[in-house]
This record gives sequence, C-alpha cells and structure tokens, in this order.
Amino acid sequence: MSGSQPDTAAALESDHALLCAAARAGGAIAKRYFGGPFDVREKSPGDPVTEADLAVDAEIKRLILGERPEDAWLSEETADSPARLDARRVWIVDPIDGTKAFVAGRPEFAVSIALVENGRPIAAAIFNPITDEFIDAVRNGGTRCNGQRVQVTEESDTAALVLGTSHNELRRKLWRHLFPESEVEPVDAIAYKLGLLAAGRFDGVIALRPKSDWDIAAGDLLVHEAGGRMTDADGNVLRYNRAEIRHPNLVASGPAIHSALLARLRDR
Repeated sequence: MSGSQPDTAAALESDHALLCAAARAGGAIAKRYFGGPFDVREKSPGDPVTEADLAVDAEIKRLILGERPEDAWLSEETADSPARLDARRVWIVDPIDGTKAFVAGRPEFAVSIALVENGRPIAAAIFNPITDEFIDAVRNGGTRCNGQRVQVTEESDTAALVLGTSHNELRRKLWRHLFPESEVEPVDAIAYKLGLLAAGRFDGVIALRPKSDWDIAAGDLLVHEAGGRMTDADGNVLRYNRAEIRHPNLVASGPAIHSALLARLRDR
C-alpha cells in the first residue's frame, strides 16, 4: 500500500502494524547502544544528539518510507522539508525522546512515532526498550500497554494526584507551587510521561516549556484513546504538521481533573 491508500479500517490497521514494527525495531537499536559507549555531540547548547539517535532515525525512516513512499516525514533528526505542509499524511518521529536521560544512563526515554492525518494523530506508539513498555493506539481503537487495554485514571481530588513533570521544570519552579497538595514526579521524556499517563501511572502531565510535534504527537493519541484529554494551557486541542511545529505548553490528564488543572494554571 502507498500513501494514497483509501481510508478504511484495514488500511489504518496496516499503517498501525507498520508503525509498531518500526517502533520495536528502533527500540532494539536504542537498547544496544544504551549504557554506551557512543558518540555524543551538541546540536545547540544543552541539546545533545548521539549516534544512537541517528541510527534509530535512519532505521525507522527506512522501514516506514520504504512501505509508504508517498507519505511525508517529520523527525527531530532529519532536515525538515516544507513539502510536508502539502501532505495529507505525515509520519512524525522522535527516535529517542529523552536523549539527556539516555546519555546519563537513566531509562527515562522512548522511541516515539505518530502517523498524523489532516493535523491530528491516527496511529501512534511509544516504546521504552529498557523497561519493556510498549504503548500504542489507533484512532477509535483504544490504547494498549504491552497488548493490554489501558485507561487514564478517574482521580478528581487534587490532594491525591500524581503529576508528571521534568527535572528541568521542577528546578525552574514553573508550576509546582500551584499544586502544593499533589505529588509531583519528574520523568524527563515527555513522550514517555504521556504514555505512562495513558497507562494510568500518572493522573496528569503538565509541561510549560515548549515542545515540538515529534515530542508529543504520539502521546496525544495515546492519551485521547485511553479516555483522557490533552490540550494547551488555554484548553485548545493541539494540531500537528503546521509550519510552526513548536507548542508553548500542554496539559494532559484524565477527564475528571482536566478543567481543574487548567484553572490552577491560569493563576500562575
């Protein structure tokens, strides 16, 4: 099948199977590199890339575009092409989300892949090959963790919440003070955090520093198909494959607490 295949359930399932196979293949490469040694350089100050990132990216691109050559591609480790803006379908990839943790030898990273159609994800997977957590979803098909259906939590009491953040946001004290009664747990990779939210390990995830399409497109579908909500801090649904791929913030959670999280954040 090519990128022009009809919009049928069978075609989407084929896309989903391809996406999951590519995520597993990428994860296997990342696992071989994990713990080093490997080459590391900085794309910009504080923004590392490793030979593992590049190897994972190359393998995922080979597998996916080999089967879907007419589709567009957007990855953190591939030069962007404006041609994607005219594409109905684009594969959005972060070969290793959480590179800093990967370099440090912490298993807080994930391979993240989403297939986006008309600005919204329709199939997605994140894979942490060290913890062996594979979380995937397809539009209107629910979210699974290692093959078992999962749901976001229904927690509505802010005193009982476990909220996911990053070590960086915690150090910067961006929003922790707004939830003094809640437990806040830092995990660096946003894609991995969103997968854990979808699987019920977090009640909410808040990020007030900018994220790119490749950081969050997969997690967006995982959260929504697990019954949750994910928006910007103003409550707007996020759109992908636009000229501007950066998103200033995000709030993801179960539906029972989402409005309360947004209300607290408006007071910051």
